[in-house]
Amino acid sequence: MHSSQRDFHRVVAIDGPAASGKSSVARALARRLGFVYVNSGAIYRAITWHLLKNGIHTEEIDRISEALESAAITSRIGDGESHIVIDYVDPADHLRDDRVNQSVAHVSRFPLVREIVAQKLHEHARSEDLVVEGRDIGSVVFPDTPYKFYVDASPEVRLQRRAAQGERDEIALRDHADFSRLVSPLVIAEDAHVIDTSHLTVEKVVHEILTRLQETGLRIQTI
Repeated sequence: MHSSQRDFHRVVAIDGPAASGKSSVARALARRLGFVYVNSGAIYRAITWHLLKNGIHTEEIDRISEALESAAITSRIGDGESHIVIDYVDPADHLRDDRVNQSVAHVSRFPLVREIVAQKLHEHARSEDLVVEGRDIGSVVFPDTPYKFYVDASPEVRLQRRAAQGERDEIALRDHADFSRLVSPLVIAEDAHVIDTSHLTVEKVVHEILTRLQETGLRIQTI
């Protein structure tokens, strides 16, 4: 699923479970580094939205394959972030719809879907320095990058964060889906630096990551 790291620009991988704080941290870190911020979850959500919009049930493997093989899926970069477009439609306003929340974990377990997402991430990495957040970025998509982080928080804190975001998907169910997935389950990469964000601000987490990046030899010119 992955190419040699020599084919890519610099990639900072930030993995973690739902509501661990990885999105806020990854976006802020990318801004500080001047790297492109990529939310891999947004690609999974866009694909899920596309399938639901076309009346495809998430159990219909054959129809899912047909739909994705014929879909024009592009990921472009604008304002320092990646943006997914499917069949020339930008689904950004629908990525947090309840139906998408309820179905994205199921859709993301299909190997074809994960291959498509990995391909889009690799395309970006061939031309840009990236901060990529997800669940298998350091373990599967960019296993050779030396810049790997795993952010987590207590279940109670994560549940509070999800509620504050207005999300209604169940953390426990999402965790079960992520950790038990047969294809690319959520794991902590052996060489990842683990950060508990339960009682840390975004700024403090970013500072810890920047310090770690400097220790691993990444030349940093923060913005």
